[in-house]
Amino acid sequence: MTTDQPDTRPELLIVAPMMPFVMGALERDYFIHRLWEQPDTSAYLVAHGAGIRGVATNGGVGLKAEVMTALPALEMVAIYGVGLDAIDLHKAARRGIRVSSTPDVLTNDVADQGLALLLAVARRVAYGDRYVRSGQWAKSGEMALTTRLSGKRAGIVGLGRVGQALARRLTALEMSVAYTDRAELEGQPYAFSPDVLSLAREVDVLIVAAAGGDGTRKMVNAEVLSALGAGGILINISRGSIVDEDALVSALQGGQLGGAGLDVFAHEPKVPSALLEMDNVVLAPHAASGTRESRREMGELVLANLKAFFAGEALPTPVRLPQEEK
Repeated sequence: MTTDQPDTRPELLIVAPMMPFVMGALERDYFIHRLWEQPDTSAYLVAHGAGIRGVATNGGVGLKAEVMTALPALEMVAIYGVGLDAIDLHKAARRGIRVSSTPDVLTNDVADQGLALLLAVARRVAYGDRYVRSGQWAKSGEMALTTRLSGKRAGIVGLGRVGQALARRLTALEMSVAYTDRAELEGQPYAFSPDVLSLAREVDVLIVAAAGGDGTRKMVNAEVLSALGAGGILINISRGSIVDEDALVSALQGGQLGGAGLDVFAHEPKVPSALLEMDNVVLAPHAASGTRESRREMGELVLANLKAFFAGEALPTPVRLPQEEK
């Protein structure tokens, strides 16, 4: 006669589904709770939250404050992504909760997407595709002229990993590069502007690569878009919250801005209907990190961070929490 053995695996809350190989590994190594499947998440957390020691989530969904509060035994949050604005890091620090993310592995893919959007807007790639498919080329002849990028001035909002990778790509296009950040960064060859408005006044292209959160909410507002000007191009590969979306639509409709390439939006997956009708706008479904290679590497980092934490080892890619900042 056999007796049932207690399940001693750490309890893990999965906030949103992940890649199949990640889900498979989590199901094998942890006693998992699938929050997105619960019709009443509050009731579920009341019933099961006391034993949950870890959370796996993504950068967009993050971890709501009320969920964190409902997990008194929480010790570790592993983020599939680099976005940190959807989790209260100060609260995590106060409670001694460790946090990890998946930096570096998606840097080049996000930078590539920024460059792709810029080229698509300036050279009207998406419009040209529609022009050919609809028969307009045969009917009306050559389409309207586009914009050269070499020799133009690019401004990057946020010169972190992605911003620096973008700067290298833009330099290869023979564009001049300037940036703004919380402070001037040592050792960078690019011109520094103290704020986004000053930067917008000096460039032809403004690329948003800053972190989201309250500190950058609607940083790119009507005044900034006006400074960028009627021939200017806005690219956003960071967070939709950084751009005042109503002001952006108004500037594009009124001709105060030349074009935009957007991978992110304020209320995803909802996109302002006005943007859908504009030929000078290129839209993407928050897919900058969406390559097979980066998503697999991100998943592997989530697993590695959780494994290290529960083994009492150093996290491979920890997030520096506010109390740890010097």
